[in-house]
Amino acid sequence: MIEQYVWDLDEVLDEVLDEVDETQIAVVGGKGAQLGRLSRIEGIRVPAGFCVTTDAFRRIMAEAPSIDDRLDQLSRLDPDDDREAIRTLSAQIRRTIEGIAVPDDLAAAITRALARLGEQAACAVRSSATAEDLPTASFAGQQDTYLNIVGPAAVLQHIGRCWASLFTERAVTYRRHNGIDHRAVHMAVVVQQMVFPHAAGILFTADPVTGNRKVATVDAGFGLGEALVSGLVNPDVLKVRDGEVVAKAIAAKQRAVHALPAGGVQDVAIDSQRQEQPALTDAQVVRLVQLGRRIEAHFGRPQDIEWCLDDDGFHIVQSRPITTLFPIPETGDEENHVYVSVGHGQMMTDPMKPLGLSLWQLTAMVPMHEAGGRLFVDVTRRLASPASRAGLLDVIGRGDPLIRDALETVLDRDDFVPSLPDAGPGGPPAGGPPGPASAPIATDPAIVTELVERSRMSVAALERDIRTKTGPALFDFLLEAFEEHKRVLGDPLNLQAITAAMEATWWLNDKLLEWLGEKNAADTLTLSAPGNITSEMGLALLDVADVIRPHPEVLAFLQGVEDEDFLDELAKLAGGAEACDAIAAYLDRYGMRCVGEIDITRPRWRERPSTLVPVLLDNVRNFEPGAAERRFEQGRRKAQKKEQDVLSRLRDLPDGDRKADEAKRMIDQVRAFIGYREYPKYGIVSRSFVYKQALLEEAGRLVQADVLPEKDDIFYLTFQELHDVVRTNQVDGRLIQRRKDAFRSYHALTPPRVLTSDGEAVTGAYRRDDVPAGALIGLPVSAGTVEGRARVVLDMSEADVEAGDILVTAFTDPSWSPLFVGIAGLVTEVGGLMTHGAVIAREYGLPAVVGVERATRLIRDGQRIRVHGTDGYVEILP
Repeated sequence: MIEQYVWDLDEVLDEVLDEVDETQIAVVGGKGAQLGRLSRIEGIRVPAGFCVTTDAFRRIMAEAPSIDDRLDQLSRLDPDDDREAIRTLSAQIRRTIEGIAVPDDLAAAITRALARLGEQAACAVRSSATAEDLPTASFAGQQDTYLNIVGPAAVLQHIGRCWASLFTERAVTYRRHNGIDHRAVHMAVVVQQMVFPHAAGILFTADPVTGNRKVATVDAGFGLGEALVSGLVNPDVLKVRDGEVVAKAIAAKQRAVHALPAGGVQDVAIDSQRQEQPALTDAQVVRLVQLGRRIEAHFGRPQDIEWCLDDDGFHIVQSRPITTLFPIPETGDEENHVYVSVGHGQMMTDPMKPLGLSLWQLTAMVPMHEAGGRLFVDVTRRLASPASRAGLLDVIGRGDPLIRDALETVLDRDDFVPSLPDAGPGGPPAGGPPGPASAPIATDPAIVTELVERSRMSVAALERDIRTKTGPALFDFLLEAFEEHKRVLGDPLNLQAITAAMEATWWLNDKLLEWLGEKNAADTLTLSAPGNITSEMGLALLDVADVIRPHPEVLAFLQGVEDEDFLDELAKLAGGAEACDAIAAYLDRYGMRCVGEIDITRPRWRERPSTLVPVLLDNVRNFEPGAAERRFEQGRRKAQKKEQDVLSRLRDLPDGDRKADEAKRMIDQVRAFIGYREYPKYGIVSRSFVYKQALLEEAGRLVQADVLPEKDDIFYLTFQELHDVVRTNQVDGRLIQRRKDAFRSYHALTPPRVLTSDGEAVTGAYRRDDVPAGALIGLPVSAGTVEGRARVVLDMSEADVEAGDILVTAFTDPSWSPLFVGIAGLVTEVGGLMTHGAVIAREYGLPAVVGVERATRLIRDGQRIRVHGTDGYVEILP
């Protein structure tokens, strides 16, 4: 039973926390609830104790109204820019809380509970916040714990310190980063009997580095676990798989933390002869992991477990979910699987909302699996067959060597992917195009014209036919539309046209390197290729800049744009009507695009036109009138000159006429089809925007009927779930909230290029020794060398680039192309030879290196860097 302020021990038998579970998080906090659940697991020993509830904390907070004002100030501070102010305000709040005397009745209740443990018993006094040890935010180490506290007065004092620790600088900052309101979090305190261990440490039931769920990792040291947590010593590290210690590293443990007889702890030196002895025997480690697996099974997910060992065996003093592991796609079988990231191929590794995920799955050409808000393709069967394996590795390796290397790492483990010579087709890798076309394709540009017209007519029919569809009939119509969507994408002529561009690019690069010793020659040969919808989009915004440049009132107005209805006001200004017409025409053609456009839930430029304003103003500032036409023509002439040079040099070689004729055919092929490489994505996004507009209209009807509070709530439902809501006029609000919480947590996860069904994120490596020491290695995708100022940009709408800058970002999709016209080079963390950023970089003649791991963290904004787009590396200059 629970009193208002303290867990009552009078009627509780052995485990005083036995009746506390996750349903009481609001009362006893995350740690208290988790300990309550732990104490119920058979064979798991949890030290006895009690909880001081959050009601007690609220009562203390009510004693100091001045804290409210400081919380208001804290909520307005930026966790990255206002650190000193956060530090000062947090310290003031802590001092205020610690200075409040514990009311007599509350002190008496705590003292009665303490008497059950033994009034002079040594205790651990531990914070237990309501936002702590949660599935999406562990808050590990954010609040305080005090060990070996003896006597009622000392326990009361340290309970006050635990309350105050809710406002440590690190806890305040962590909450701000995780979007958690300071007032929404309250503090309970757990008081437990102290364990005086021979050894203590942490058990991860999954490998915290690789994510492998079948490998448990044990960190162990002598004495109290505080020595490990504080970094006082390096622990022994042992790894266990299938009940066996498979790796161990025994550290020299020079110090340990021990309890003092009168209370408190101190670190002491370890006898030199004992320092390199293991803290645990192998048998003890295996036993501990068995306990951990039992705890993991109870909670249903991998756990980060604090343990200690005394003469009575292992005690578990905490268990929390490991929130940093990337989730595993659900398959419902026990087979081994190897997954390749779709986001890395699509240049969008951010998490997607459930509606976006489900629509991409419903319209994709191959089955896709969701995990962590991202999509993956299962390539296990293609890897299992030697014939399909070679083709898969070749295509993937040309696009992203890191994925190929990661797959080869998995294949080197002979037992993970069995050999299945008769494996069926697994579909294209990572949602991208298939391997080489089986039939040759003519280089007649009329093919591209026909394909574009087919796509345009299909989108027009969709727009016409969807207008009359509402309610359940809309969803029936959309399911048919998705089949048409796949039919257009799967058109053999469409696939051949895409493949023709890729094959010609690879052929030219391979053969001209062999014959002329020239790397990446195709990069120049594809400059200003005709019909590239994405590069045209960037140049078209230069034309819009030409329209607004002569009008000072328009420029001044655009500098202050903050909302999305600015076009109405703009039209009233001198020159505003012309500006509005130019912007509207641009949005008519490109308004369905946006950053992260493969997720239908992302706001499109037509929905949020202010996104384009900063880029538009940069174009006015950085370019002269007519820049779009001049730039395209310069690229075309440069490509033409390169073609003449290559063919001339080839004819001077032995058998030169044949080589020149073959090269000419491939040059014609690549120029005829490389522009079309971008069009299918444009068609996909055009159709998706039509779907979105229809679904949002349906969401508006749900809001009017009081089924949903907000239209955007539909983004947190799958397509089928939304269909059910429309059919029944009922929605599970708790499901939507859980999805929102999960989506927020997914942003903290880094999606792996390759993921196994064991949960292992397999990291590939560049196997190269031809780069200078200290250089950042990547994939060369657009030739040339450029030196300039690095502009590290994570959000296109916040980009502030000038002519000559080098854009450094995590990834770019087609929506970034308007920025490309104003930069001198490109570096990305994600990308491949034929991804959109690479294609557009080549179109614009920008030296580019993609797939540079951690580029946005290793390169600082404003640093001078040199991009070697031909050789694939980046130098950070002094």
